[in-house]
Amino acid sequence: MPHGSGGTPGPSVCPPVVPVEETVPGHGAVVPVPLAPPKGVSLAPPTFFLQHMMAGAVAGMAEHSAMYPVDTIKTRMQALGHPGQQLHGTSVARAVSAVLRREGWRGLYAGIRAQLLGTGPAHAIYFAVYEEAKTLLVDDSQVGHAHLATAGAGALATIASDTFNVPFDTVKQRLQVRDSPYKGVVDCVRIMVSQEGVGSLFKSLRTTILMNVPFVSIHFSTYEAGKRTLEDAGLSEGLQVELLAGGTAGGLAAAVTTPLDVVKTRLQLSGFNPSDGLQTSSVRAMMRRIVREEGMRSLWRGLQPRVMFHVPSAAVCWGTYETCKRLLSAPDLDASH
Repeated sequence: MPHGSGGTPGPSVCPPVVPVEETVPGHGAVVPVPLAPPKGVSLAPPTFFLQHMMAGAVAGMAEHSAMYPVDTIKTRMQALGHPGQQLHGTSVARAVSAVLRREGWRGLYAGIRAQLLGTGPAHAIYFAVYEEAKTLLVDDSQVGHAHLATAGAGALATIASDTFNVPFDTVKQRLQVRDSPYKGVVDCVRIMVSQEGVGSLFKSLRTTILMNVPFVSIHFSTYEAGKRTLEDAGLSEGLQVELLAGGTAGGLAAAVTTPLDVVKTRLQLSGFNPSDGLQTSSVRAMMRRIVREEGMRSLWRGLQPRVMFHVPSAAVCWGTYETCKRLLSAPDLDASH
């Protein structure tokens, strides 16, 4: 996914280049006789599409597992209207301590099964679509001005992955809140479908896409630019550059899109408490209600844990993804095919 300019023949480049006589995609500055595919034509074989999917799935599960307790705190800070969730007025450290004291470690990891069920396939879709879209959109003659195309590829990737993942994310958040009435993933889905309809699983889809398209566009373009800047500054391509660029990109994108994340959380929990009086999937209606009843600052609830989640998780995700791509693209692996 990220732009590559170093000497490791595994990570994809911006734009991707496929050598004439090799099966491993190399970098334009390294491979002696590269063949750049015409714009709009992808020459990447199906093997590499599957490699991107496998690398993305592993990266996504590693990312969300490592930072899941912080995500639980963020959800509870944003879920103001539900009993026992009012952690928005305290620090993340104190909130974690409070959850551990009341519920133990299980409280911090409630809903993680739903997260992992959705995260693996969603990230596989996410990274694979991104790589293919970047191949189609990025023009080799305008590498210096490829940020818009990179952002567009990220937007397409997030629409595809979010459509798959939203039901899992909804179930996850219903299980994360304190005093959740559900016994597990299957029980939550059964009750939601029987009481609220199948549509309740997709209630936040529009909000999620509205949030994640700018999130991913900022994230991907910042990551690509960050990698290039760090490499131009003398750092060689590798895990250090990927961690630094990935963490910075994740934190910036998370901070900018926090208000929409608050709206998404409220929409996904709106059926959890029927007494809240608002059964809607409208972003505008939910945002107006939050501002009217709680003030503008309430749209920024959970900012600290959200940024704390995305800086290291994005670093872990990108580092894992790029490492997996290198391993999966290793010459001995390709020779076995």
